[in-house]
Amino acid sequence: MSDADLAAWRARGRRIPVTPHGHQAFVIDDGDQAAAPGETAVLIHGFPESSYSYRGALPLLRDRFARVVCFDLIGYGFSDKPAKDYTYSMFEQADIVLRVLRDASVTGCHWVSHDMGDSVTTELLARLNHNSPAWFADGLQSLTLTNGNMALKYAKLRAGQKFLLSRLGNRLSRMGNSTRSLTKQIHSAQGNDKLTDEQVADMTSAFTTAAPSSLAADLIGYLHERRRFEQIRWLPALRDVRVPVQICWGADDRVSPVPVAQYIKREIKPDAKLTVIDGLGHFLQLQDPQRWYTALAPFWERA
Repeated sequence: MSDADLAAWRARGRRIPVTPHGHQAFVIDDGDQAAAPGETAVLIHGFPESSYSYRGALPLLRDRFARVVCFDLIGYGFSDKPAKDYTYSMFEQADIVLRVLRDASVTGCHWVSHDMGDSVTTELLARLNHNSPAWFADGLQSLTLTNGNMALKYAKLRAGQKFLLSRLGNRLSRMGNSTRSLTKQIHSAQGNDKLTDEQVADMTSAFTTAAPSSLAADLIGYLHERRRFEQIRWLPALRDVRVPVQICWGADDRVSPVPVAQYIKREIKPDAKLTVIDGLGHFLQLQDPQRWYTALAPFWERA
């Protein structure tokens, strides 16, 4: 496992308070902090990841953007992982995103999200579409969604996810936090054998460090909110957003398979650009940052 690489990533960022209880989020703000909104990218990670999943993509993104902001949501990576005073709701996580962006004086940006980050994004859209704060006056320049279960009827939840969502999830979550269990979940979701042992180990290490025993069940609980708000709030918000949208998918994904992306394109956002990349799985930006970036970059040149 690349402890040195994880330590180097941590050294690049800083932690800032983001909740009324003083919980801190880990933030990396790379590049020119005075960059224009059209030259700024913000990256939102998924479950059970962290900002570290974008490590390989960051140098590539800097070829296009003067500034890239990425961070760990509460409960992930090097951010705080509270056992109380936090519910890990998508609504709370959306609050965290806005606090990070305001602290960084981001007035507008190109937006990129992955997996659970897509759900956070759709909650943010529900707010920004109709009530964008004055400090975010330049707004979204474009929106990129990758491999997330935005349409649960097409999702293929893995056994470990179903287990954590059950009534026994909190009681038995210690197993869900174990490196062995997480490794199985990651490989099952990925859908191919292209992740290296080191990549998986980095993900599990960032997830389990300083994690309370109930963390895995607490975090995966966002899927309950997905069921509740998908059709009445989150997908309508995506439908109504008035910026260029692209949907980029790893074809091998087993947990958020291609029919999710096809449904979003067909039923929710017909004018979105849909790209499916053969040979890439669920964690596509981690598996092959170069192919991920090459697929996304032409859209940003036109947005």
